[in-house]
Amino acid sequence: MKKIMLMCNAGMSTSVLVRKMERVAEERELEITIWAISETDFEKNWRQADVILLGPQVSYMKDKVTDVVNGSIPVTVIDVVDYGRMNGEKVLDVALNLLG
Repeated sequence: MKKIMLMCNAGMSTSVLVRKMERVAEERELEITIWAISETDFEKNWRQADVILLGPQVSYMKDKVTDVVNGSIPVTVIDVVDYGRMNGEKVLDVALNLLG
């Protein structure tokens, strides 16, 4: 089972996106765990993820997150348009592409 972690300031706005991504994953019959965290919970959660997607509002943290994970898992920033539209399908596809 693949694990996708989304991170934003408080984990609230990404929670909506998580639900939309989960619906798409369910429709595609994919076994994926998706969850959202706040930036303050990053340190205690990142090791559980196979990929980390950052909300645009925390894009400034990409370099720090990339350094912490030290290449062990992919990290990217969610496209601002896809985030604003809460496009669960597109964001899920980005995560799946990063997972290979």
